[in-house]
Amino acid sequence: MAFHQKVWFVTGASRGFGRIWTEAALDRGDKVVATARDPEALNELVTTYGNSMLALPLDVTDRDAVFKTVEQAHQQFGHLDVILCNAGYGYMSTIEEMVPEDAQKNIDTNLFGTLSVIQAALPILRRQHSGHILTMSSIGGIASFPSGGIYLATKFAIEALSEALAGEVASFGIKVTIIEPGSFKTGFGTSTVAASPMPEYDALRKAARASFKPEMTGDPAATAAAILKVVDAENPPMRLMLGNWLLPMMKQVYQRRIETWEEWAAVSNAAQGDAG
Repeated sequence: MAFHQKVWFVTGASRGFGRIWTEAALDRGDKVVATARDPEALNELVTTYGNSMLALPLDVTDRDAVFKTVEQAHQQFGHLDVILCNAGYGYMSTIEEMVPEDAQKNIDTNLFGTLSVIQAALPILRRQHSGHILTMSSIGGIASFPSGGIYLATKFAIEALSEALAGEVASFGIKVTIIEPGSFKTGFGTSTVAASPMPEYDALRKAARASFKPEMTGDPAATAAAILKVVDAENPPMRLMLGNWLLPMMKQVYQRRIETWEEWAAVSNAAQGDAG
């Protein structure tokens, strides 16, 4: 696994994982086009890293702006190697509580924003016959939980979108990795909105929050080394969990699913009918 200087295009680069991974890439000598709704939040990085860093304003829900910004990034550095689709936020409410218009905004940012960035980058990556697209899922993109609202639906959708994408672009030399973080101290809570709470769900909401123990919360800075290993890998994984408790939990989740499918196998098999 050798290091070669890469050019990154990062959305949501001003805070959280986007900021940490942007700085990690710059620290080791990569070049980064870092985008954010407020690019002034990136001024410190521009000052520190000079010509290796280009900060641009971008709202990923503005599809035309996404295409223009990706093209500007390509013109700046001549090629693109890593596309990190990190922009997003949480809309955390129960299904009954959520406001459809607010749910749509969350989908527009998390899912369609990711889609626009991917579609803008793909012609460039295909011409290069290279590139690595990183999409941001979550533990909530593998297993849902009460009070997660529409946010979890966007992460499930990103999982499916990314898996389909990987099969579509492999022959062009383009790689895809879905990043699945657990609980980290990224300040994500400040990027979370919620509908007006209904008291009927207060106990459920409290229980859902209590299920995430303090020892499950990781140091986001520790994730940078993992991301750099993935982008440097000749054969990167389709999925990368971040956190030491996720795999045991997911094994339990999938075991329960298998048990349910097996328990109902007779009913499922009968539903095939007799085509003959």
